Amino acid sequence: MGGSEPDIQALEERIGYRFRDPKLLLRSLTHPSFVRSGGDLVHNQRMEFLGDAILGMTLAEALFHELPEEREGALTRYRSILVNGRQLSQLAGEIGLGAYVRLGDAEEAQGGRRRTSILEDAFEALVAAIYLDGGLEAARSSILQLYGPLQKRLDQQLEAHNPKGKLQELLQPTLGNDSIEYRLIEESGPDHEKEFTVEVWVEGACRGRGTGNAKKTAEEDAARQALQSFEI
Repeated sequence: MGGSEPDIQALEERIGYRFRDPKLLLRSLTHPSFVRSGGDLVHNQRMEFLGDAILGMTLAEALFHELPEEREGALTRYRSILVNGRQLSQLAGEIGLGAYVRLGDAEEAQGGRRRTSILEDAFEALVAAIYLDGGLEAARSSILQLYGPLQKRLDQQLEAHNPKGKLQELLQPTLGNDSIEYRLIEESGPDHEKEFTVEVWVEGACRGRGTGNAKKTAEEDAARQALQSFEI
C-alpha cells in the first residue's frame, strides 16, 4: 500500500521540528485511501480541520503586527491568499511532502502524490500534528519558518493573482494599450469606510463591475468579472 513507510526523520529535518510522538506525524501523512486499503485505522482529515484553524489564526496575528496600516478587509484578503490551496500545495512541494504521504495503491497509481488537494490537506494536517505534539508556540514557530517573509509570499501570490495584468495581457496584442478603461461609477460611505464601485470598459462595452474599499480593489474586482466574460 503506497510503497514503503516514509522516513519521518528525514521529514523532521526538512521542517525543522522533532516530534516527541512520531505517531502524530504518521497520522498527519495518512490519506483516507490508505485506510480504505487496509492500512492504519486513523487518517488525517480531522487533523486537516484543526491545522486549517491554526494556520488561519497564526497568519492573521502575523499580518496584524506586520502590516499595521492595513484595514481589516485587506488583512482578510491577504490571509485568504496565504492559506489558499495553491499556496499550501506550493509549501508542501517546497518540503517534498508528497514523497512522505501514505496512500492506497489506487491513489498512488493515479498520481496522488502530485495532487494539489492531497498536498494541501497533508500540509494542514502536518501543522496540526506539530500543534498536538508541541503546543501552539511550536506550531506558530514552524508555520512562520516554513512561510518565510510573509510580504515576499504575498507579493508572489498577488502577482500570480493579478486580474488587471492578466486582462491587459489578454487584450493588448489585438486591441492595443488603450483598449481598457476603468471608470469610477460611485463612491459612498464616510471617509474612514469608503466603498468604491468601478466598471471596466473594453472598446465601448462594459465587461465588468467591481466594488471595494479602495479604487484599486474595485478595479481588480471588475477585471476579474471581465476575465470571466472572456472565459479566461
